[in-house]
Amino acid sequence: MANYMISISNADAAGDGIIHDTRSKLKVKAFDLLRSRFKPSRGEVSFFVTAGNETLAFETEGYKKHRQLLILQMISRYCVYLGLLEAQIHSSIPARLAS
Repeated sequence: MANYMISISNADAAGDGIIHDTRSKLKVKAFDLLRSRFKPSRGEVSFFVTAGNETLAFETEGYKKHRQLLILQMISRYCVYLGLLEAQIHSSIPARLAS
């Protein structure tokens, strides 16, 4: 698995950050849905993660037909970094959050 650069500012919640793939230049932004609002951007790819009480949204920034496997690898690495080992990645917003 490739190495990704993860940036989380000290002022932000641990769930709000950016994952950088230095090889493809793709960025994936993370949003903690319990602390911040998320509205999917047109033309970008979104995924959602549930892990215990945590719910995160991820969205690409500058998506140009990158492989979805790359995006999923970046998200899984971010979850491991946060210690969310039981994380489940969803392609659409989970039903319990949709309302």
